Amino acid sequence: MKSLETHHIGMPESTSEQSKEQSKEQPSKASAPRPTPNEKGRGTQYMTPPASEAQESAEGRLTDGHLLQNRYRILGLIGVGGMSTVYKAQDLRFSKVTRLCCVKEMLNTAPNPDVRAVIKANFEREANILASLNHPGIVQVYDFFSEGNRSYLVLEYIDGKDLEDVLVETEGFLTESQVVSWAIQVCEVLSYLHGHEPKPIVFRDIKPANIMKDKQGRIRLVDFGIARIFQSGQKGTMIGTEGYTPPEQYRGSAEPRVDIYALGATMHHLLSKQDPRLEAPFSFHERPIHNTNPTISRELTEIIEKALEYDIDKRFGSTEEMQRALMNLNSARGLKGTGTFGAPSLATSEVTPLWRFRCEDEVRSTPAVWQGMVFIGAYDHNLYALDAESGKFMWKYPTEGGIGSSPHIYDGRVFFGSSDRLLYAVNGETGRIAWTCPTQGSVWSSPQVALDHVFFGSDDGHLYAVNTHSGRVAWKFSAEGKVRSSPVIKDDVIYVGCEGGVAYAIDINGQARWRFRARRGITSTPAVTENIVCIGCQDAYVYGLDIRSGWSAWRYRTGGAVISSPTYANGLFIIGSIDNYLYAIDAESGRLVWRYETQGQVTSNPASSEDAVYFGSVDGAIYSLDIRTGDLRWRFQTEGSVTSSPTIMDDVVYIGSDDRYIYALPT
Repeated sequence: MKSLETHHIGMPESTSEQSKEQSKEQPSKASAPRPTPNEKGRGTQYMTPPASEAQESAEGRLTDGHLLQNRYRILGLIGVGGMSTVYKAQDLRFSKVTRLCCVKEMLNTAPNPDVRAVIKANFEREANILASLNHPGIVQVYDFFSEGNRSYLVLEYIDGKDLEDVLVETEGFLTESQVVSWAIQVCEVLSYLHGHEPKPIVFRDIKPANIMKDKQGRIRLVDFGIARIFQSGQKGTMIGTEGYTPPEQYRGSAEPRVDIYALGATMHHLLSKQDPRLEAPFSFHERPIHNTNPTISRELTEIIEKALEYDIDKRFGSTEEMQRALMNLNSARGLKGTGTFGAPSLATSEVTPLWRFRCEDEVRSTPAVWQGMVFIGAYDHNLYALDAESGKFMWKYPTEGGIGSSPHIYDGRVFFGSSDRLLYAVNGETGRIAWTCPTQGSVWSSPQVALDHVFFGSDDGHLYAVNTHSGRVAWKFSAEGKVRSSPVIKDDVIYVGCEGGVAYAIDINGQARWRFRARRGITSTPAVTENIVCIGCQDAYVYGLDIRSGWSAWRYRTGGAVISSPTYANGLFIIGSIDNYLYAIDAESGRLVWRYETQGQVTSNPASSEDAVYFGSVDGAIYSLDIRTGDLRWRFQTEGSVTSSPTIMDDVVYIGSDDRYIYALPT
C-alpha cells in the first residue's frame, strides 16, 4: 500500500504533486524536480491503486463543514494519497478555544475481501502504533473510529513544512549545521522507537517528505503507515521508498538499522540536492556529496557514507551511535537549544524555593548536610549552620578570609578551608573550634577524609594529610603548582590536580603512583570509576585517564576552559565549561551524548540524583536536566551568578548564589 505524505502529517506524493509544484512561484534553480510515484520506473514501491479507484476516492471526499462523530468539523483538504485523504479539522469538544487537528481518512473499496482486510489491518496498525507512543518528535493520536466503509485517524495538527518542501524552496544549498541539527533530532526519535517496549518499532520510510519542521524549528516524524514492530528473524513484505530503502529491506527484512540507511540517504539528498528516487538504487558511492556541494565537511561525509554502507554490519550499530558521531562535529557546536531535541526546551514546571537564607556576601562553596543541618561557607568570612528543613540560622563561625572551600563532615566535626591560609575543624553541633592547621597559601580546595586523616590542597603548592583528631600534619606532597582541585579518594589512592597542569595519583602514604601532564592548569576535581579518572582542564579538554597508569584513554574538547568538576552517573561523566555548555560524555568512549547550553559560563560542579542532574550557571540560573537526554526539567533564576555547586539530600537541592542567598529547592 502506498505511503501517504501530507502537510501537517506529510504531503501526498501522488495526486497533489503537480498542484504543489505549480503553487511554487519561483522554485529553486538548483533543485531537481520532485518525482511522482514510479517515475523512471523507480518510484515508491507500494501497491498503487488503479486510476479508477483513485478517482472514486476523489469523488467521495468530505466537503468543508462536514461533521464526523458530531465532534470533528472538516475545514479543508490537506492532501490526497493513493488510499488516504487528509483533512484539516476543528475539534468542537473544546468550545472556548479553536483546537485544530488532522483527520486521516481511509476509504476501503477494494473489491477483494482479502485485500480489504489487509488495508484495514494496516490502517489500524498505524493507529495502534501511534497510540502507544509518547515523544515530542512524534505526532500525537487523538482518536480512531470507523463510519461505514471508511476509517478515520484523528491526529495532532502541526503547522509547518516537510523537509522536501524546505529543500525545494531553498535557493542554493542548505547549510551543514542545519541538516546536522535535523539529523540529530531524527536520531533521537528513532532511538526512542528502536528502544520501544516490549518490542522495537522500525519506521521503514525515513525520507524528507516524512520529516516535518514546525514553526518552532522542531523536527517531527510523520506517516507511520508502514512502521513495523520488529520481530527478530521475521521477514515481511518489501515496503518503503525506492532510493531511500536499503538492500535488505527489498528482501523483506525490517530491523532498526534500515532506518539508519534511510536517514543517511535523506541527509545525502538534503545536502547534495540529488534526489535518490531519480538515480540507480544503492549508487550513493558513485555520486559523492562534494561533487555538487563542496562546502560539506569531510567528517560529515564520512558519517553519511557509513550510514549508507551496503553491508548492514558496516553501518552504525545504533542510532545512538550515529547521533554521538553527529554531535561531535564542529558543525554541531553552533547548535542552540537544550538537550538533543531541536529548539530550546522550556521548563516543564515552575520551582518555588522551600526557603532561602541571606548571607553578608557571595556564596560560592558547596553546602554539606548532616543530621538535619546545612553547612556552607561564604565570602563574608563565615561558615554558616542552618536548619535543613526551615533554613533557620543556628550558628556561624568567623574566619579571617573568604570561604570558597566546601565543608566536609566527619565524626561530628566540620572541616573547611579559608583564604586566611588555615584549615578549620569545628564542632558540628556547637560551632566551637576544635583545631586549625596552618598552610602557606589560601585554602580553596575542599577537604576529604579517609582513615582518620583529612586531605586538602593549598595555594602553597602542597597536598596535606592531617590527623582528624589532633590537626597535626602527617605528610604533605609537593605539587607543581597551587592545589585548588579537591582530592578524591578511592581504594587508598588519592586523585587530585594542580594549577601547574598535572593530575596525580598518590598513595595514602604520600607517594606518587603516576602523573599526567596537561597543557594548562587543573582546577577541576576528578571523578573516579573502576577504570577511568575523569578531570577537566583549563586547556578546554575533559580527560579520561586510565586509573592504573594515568595514560589518556580519551579526551573531549569543549569550547573553553573547564573549571567545573565532573560527576559520574548512568555511565556518563557530566561536566561544565566556560563555553556556556554542560556536557554529558560517555564514560568509556569519551564521545558526547548530549550537551545543554546556558547563557553564561558553567563553572558549577553538577550533582545528580536519580534521573536528573543539577547545576548552576553564571547566567544566574539553577538548572535541572533529564540525565538521559539533557532536556530541561526546570530552571530557577537567582539574582546573581551561580558558581556554587549543588548538594541533594532528601529530595531537596541546596545551593548558593552570588546574590548572597543560600537556596533550598525541591528536586
